[in-house]
Order: sequence, then structure tokens, then C-alpha cells
Amino acid sequence: MPIVITRLVGARTLTTGLIMLLIVFMHSSPAKAQPPAIPLANVYQQGVDLQAYWVSEKLDGVRAYWDGQQFWSRGGHVYQAPAWFTKRFPNQPLDGELWSGRGQFSALSGTVRKQQSVAEEWQSVRFHVFDLPIKNTPFSTRYQRLKRLVDESVSSYLVLVEQSTVKDHAALMKKLDAIVAADGEGLMLKRKAGLYQSGRSDDLLKVKTVQDAEAVVIGHWPGKGKYRGMMGALEVALENGRRFRIGTGFSDADRRIPPPIGATVTFRYRGFTATGLPRFASYLRVRNDEPENAR
Repeated sequence: MPIVITRLVGARTLTTGLIMLLIVFMHSSPAKAQPPAIPLANVYQQGVDLQAYWVSEKLDGVRAYWDGQQFWSRGGHVYQAPAWFTKRFPNQPLDGELWSGRGQFSALSGTVRKQQSVAEEWQSVRFHVFDLPIKNTPFSTRYQRLKRLVDESVSSYLVLVEQSTVKDHAALMKKLDAIVAADGEGLMLKRKAGLYQSGRSDDLLKVKTVQDAEAVVIGHWPGKGKYRGMMGALEVALENGRRFRIGTGFSDADRRIPPPIGATVTFRYRGFTATGLPRFASYLRVRNDEPENAR
């Protein structure tokens, strides 16, 4: 028997099978954008040979791919940056993060997603570059070339993400604690010999005190008790198709107007259960880093 999930729209219900069809329909469009082929991170585990990696701060910003002419989102849509912002940028691809500082993600997201950019809002944004998309070239070489490009651009809106070395796990954790204490999100490890290639690999690792991941909303479970008449939990699906519920981390406003079916949400968790599902999953936010007209 399929699980029936209440969507909080009167007394109507949808089966998970119908919901999945709805998701496919919502994500379909006659002119589907082509996402940039960018590297994605795995999670750091103690025991990794840290001598083989560079370390940098993990920026809580919006991932952006500069193709030499314009910015592209992870989903393959254009960010409408003002012409003056990119005027002195190199005319070759760069991989990085649009960032306004620690704890500024919500304001930043609202700025970069607009189809009509607001100059005053972009004044606080910088494009922090951490990689140069060149094939068959190790990161240590790419990084040196990237540094020269940033130096030559003389743009105040283009910033190089500084890389450094770390001796061992204890030193890495000390560095992580210092970043978190200063309201930073975490650290990133880049393998010195790693090549620029799309998809997840151990060439790029994220280091955080609490892990996070993304999932697609496939249903809403009704609340009980004080949450009666509101959303009680989200039913979500991971990239691998595994489904589970997220029932904590929501404000009352979130529960009254929950993330819609098909939305991608970010959640925090601590390790995995015996069956491989995220343990203690807690809602963080909707991943709203795509431009406003994205479908």
C-alpha cells in the first residue's frame, strides 16, 4: 500500500506515486537549462591524509560559475549581475561563491536572484573564486594561475579564496572551532593533485561541526496538538531516492506556509541511522539560490 500524505489543502490527499509525477511535471520545461559541470563536495572523515589537501573557509554564499561573460547558477540559470560589477573580470571561466559576509545568506540570496539587479544591494557582494575550470591540470597548478588572474583583474569585486595547509586532524579541528566561533560555517578541503571534474568526489571535502544536505519535498504531514491545522513534518526524498521525514527546525510561519512540493530544502543532521538515513534531521531553509524566473 502506498503511503498517503496530506498536503494541507482541505481534505484532499495525494499518494507518493502521484506526488513524484507532480515533481517531474513541475521540473519539466520546453527549454530546460543546462547546469554547469562543477565539482561537488563529499563529507570529511577523520583519517584523510591532510598533507594532500589545501584548506579554506567554507563560505555560506551562493555558488556561481562565471563563464567569461555572465554568472550561472548550479541549476543552469543566469544571475543578473550589474555590468559594473563584472567589468574587470577575466574573460575566462571561474568557479566561486557570491558572498556578502558571514550570516548574510538570506539577504544575499534576495539580491542575486532578482531579474532586475539593484545596484545598491550588489555593492556589498563579492565574487570569491576558489577554482579555475581547466581540465587535466592539478588544483595546485590551477590555483597559482587563478591567483595571477585575480591580481591582474584589479577588480574590487573579485576576491581570491585563500588556501593554506594544516598539519593534522587536531589542527584542523582547532581551525574549525575558530571559524565557527566567529560565526563562520565551516571549512573546505581541496586535494592538491585533484582535477577539475563534475560531480561529488573526495577531491573536495566539507568540514563542519554539524553536517547538512539537501532533499526534495514530496509531501506534507499534518500537525498534531499545538500544530493542529498546520504542517507537522515534511516528507522528503534524497538524491538517491531514499525518503524520510523532517519534523523539527521549523518556525510557526514555516508550519503555516510550508515549503511547497518540489522545493529543494537544506537540513542539518548528525550522522546516520543503522539503515543509512540522516540522524536527527532538522530543517534549515529552502535552497532558494536560483534566479526568480527559474522553472
